[in-house]
Amino acid sequence: MNTATIKKINKKLLPNNYMFAPEWIILGVNNVCNLHCKMCDVGTKSLDTNFAQNLVGTHPINMPLPLIEKIIDEMAFHFPKTRLGYAFTEPLVYPHLEASLEYAKKKNIQTSITTNALVLKQKAKILAKNNATNLYISLDGPQDIHNEIRGHKKSFQKAVEGMEELFRLQPKASVSVFCVITEWNIGYLKEFLDFFKAYPLGQIGFMHSNFTKQHIADTHNEIWSQSYPATNSNVDEVNIDNFDLDVLWEEIAAIKAATYNFPVSFSPEIASKEKLHEFYHKPEKIIGKMCNDVFTSIMVKSDGSIIPSHGRCYNIELGNLYKKNLKQLWNTRILKKLRTDLHNAGGLFPACSRCCSAF
Repeated sequence: MNTATIKKINKKLLPNNYMFAPEWIILGVNNVCNLHCKMCDVGTKSLDTNFAQNLVGTHPINMPLPLIEKIIDEMAFHFPKTRLGYAFTEPLVYPHLEASLEYAKKKNIQTSITTNALVLKQKAKILAKNNATNLYISLDGPQDIHNEIRGHKKSFQKAVEGMEELFRLQPKASVSVFCVITEWNIGYLKEFLDFFKAYPLGQIGFMHSNFTKQHIADTHNEIWSQSYPATNSNVDEVNIDNFDLDVLWEEIAAIKAATYNFPVSFSPEIASKEKLHEFYHKPEKIIGKMCNDVFTSIMVKSDGSIIPSHGRCYNIELGNLYKKNLKQLWNTRILKKLRTDLHNAGGLFPACSRCCSAF
């Protein structure tokens, strides 16, 4: 019996006693972003939502270098094969980026960086020098569409320049691009793909919008408000009714019929136009089967507090690294209870229905 099968059995039969190490330690290294994305609660300044609080709700603004070194030390000791993900809010503007990457390299901890790539060209040399060339870049469509969504007239051009510089310095860099599908880029997704057809990308992934409408949060809170309170999420400037789903379905079909030099994926993979309408217009219907991320990752905020999974999860504190170590927090009572409650609820809570962790 292989490890993957044993993990699956462990999740199903003993969710409160998970026996494996985390696959990821996710870092919230700072509480600032250099763009203003229309589909993001941080970009729209909807700061009362769980998502925004997970990304920008702690102090100090920047994770102190001694704290990130402590994380790396404890990973090297307890979880040497676990990967360290620089994810929130914008890692490339983190003032201790170079020093922390050097330290991770010294301790043989594998890193990845999720970024909008606005300043990638300036940081490419630092990344290449420290073997930090596993990048996930978030882009929103062709140049003009992306720039309008991001609120910066040259953000697309700067991201592309940064990618080209990184490939120049490290031709074997692993760079993947992810694009959130929104009302503004539907009809331009294939044009976006075609722009990158000559680039040596690891993949391009399209993500159907992750959102929580208020009525879904209300339904969820009728049951779980005391343990896992939910808020609406990423709907401030997004109007689901404006998504042209007929055009989107045609575009998905065209993309799937085309051939590229890199894998192209959709999350979730939706099998029919009817299911596509269901995804966007019936968010009360659960699409996925279970949250796997509560078994694979935890996120450390800038103040040392830890939450389950990553920025889209419930804003519940599992503990703090200034008081306990990573191994203790990975097996903390609160996280064990969350895994068990999710299992007993059928794998997902009502407010998990359109979270990327569910697919």
